[in-house]
Amino acid sequence: MASTDPLTDPLTDVVRAVRDALDGGPAYAPEPRLSDAAPPPGTALVLRTSGSTGNPREVALSAAALRASAGATHDRLGGPGSWLLVLPPTHVAGVQVITRSLVTGKGVYPHTLDRFTPEGFAAVATDFADLLVHGPRAYVSLVPTQLHRLVTAADGGDTAGLDALTRFDAVLVGGAATPSPLLAAARSAGVRVVTTYGMSETSGGCVYDGVPLAGVRVRAAGTGAGPGPGAARGAGAGVVELSGPVLAEGYVGDPAATAAAFRTDPDGTRWFRTSDLGRLDDDRLTILGRADDVIVTGGVNVAPAAVEEAIAEHLTGLGSPGEACVVGVPDAEWGQAVVAVVSVVSVGQAPSARVPADGTSLTDGGGELLAGLRSAVGQRLGAPAAPRRVYVTAALPARGPGKVDRRAVRDAVVRAEREAGREPVRP
Repeated sequence: MASTDPLTDPLTDVVRAVRDALDGGPAYAPEPRLSDAAPPPGTALVLRTSGSTGNPREVALSAAALRASAGATHDRLGGPGSWLLVLPPTHVAGVQVITRSLVTGKGVYPHTLDRFTPEGFAAVATDFADLLVHGPRAYVSLVPTQLHRLVTAADGGDTAGLDALTRFDAVLVGGAATPSPLLAAARSAGVRVVTTYGMSETSGGCVYDGVPLAGVRVRAAGTGAGPGPGAARGAGAGVVELSGPVLAEGYVGDPAATAAAFRTDPDGTRWFRTSDLGRLDDDRLTILGRADDVIVTGGVNVAPAAVEEAIAEHLTGLGSPGEACVVGVPDAEWGQAVVAVVSVVSVGQAPSARVPADGTSLTDGGGELLAGLRSAVGQRLGAPAAPRRVYVTAALPARGPGKVDRRAVRDAVVRAEREAGREPVRP
């Protein structure tokens, strides 16, 4: 990097457009618009959702919401700082790195590599830290897959990337659930990891390490469904709803979707209803997975996220840390069978370069692997949550930065079951 603001031409245009939008200029959309519908008055950014619950939508965010998010983030982290951008500036997490930098005037520092690798990150992070002239605090946002590659490289003897990460005052990790073994490994290496929860509709992360940012409120609305192993157990469990100054104006050109997701209480408090299940314990939020991902097997509700967490811990214990995606597939006896797909991510693979959604290749992982997973998950969450089958793949398909395309995984499992003559799946 040759200067304290080393922007490539495309990113310069993005930064300029975001700056103008925050200052009252025209709304900026970093991706081609999905429709010709005009955003609501006061909109600064129009961001596309990942489409994990259906077709992508366009979210309208005001400058006030974006500034509120940036201010609350810096308050939580200990003060304004300089940000290194290693996420795509088309999604909310990457755009918010730019927004926070503009709000505080600390500058935007992008990486200049085509894909994220431990070696590349080590180089740009070291340059970034050496060029800090606006103050001592340094921040970066990652998705779990990127953190996983840095930790895996360090386990293999290449510690440069992880060492560089320890120089940051906070490392925000979000976009998807981060397995506990990965968090433990990073923190034991001295990385100041802060887990984040949020989405485009909340200007990005608004709950850090389970605690809402200043001005943000969280509640868990009842689902009407009985809890089960790995599901929403305990008081205060249900569908997560969020409130505060960080909320979006709504969905552009979709008033019905806006009315369904954004609701106002009689006291005037406006809430956004997510698609996630969560549990509140002493005002600390634990995400249990998406409400529409819950697997009902033999009449028992199983939350995939809890099973994936148990699998990740088991794989780490075997010395093969990796990712897992758990889905439910049709079963004649149980209604749905719990099936796991596991992957060990290669160090040099970029999040956006995972296999295409329709190209996922699965290998039957029965035998010792299945037996071990069933035992580990069953002991932790109960027998109904234990996978009845496990598949292995080179890489899980992605939908947006760090987000596994669960629908594509399920489709791949169904194809594999048919090819193996197991339709429907039997226990």
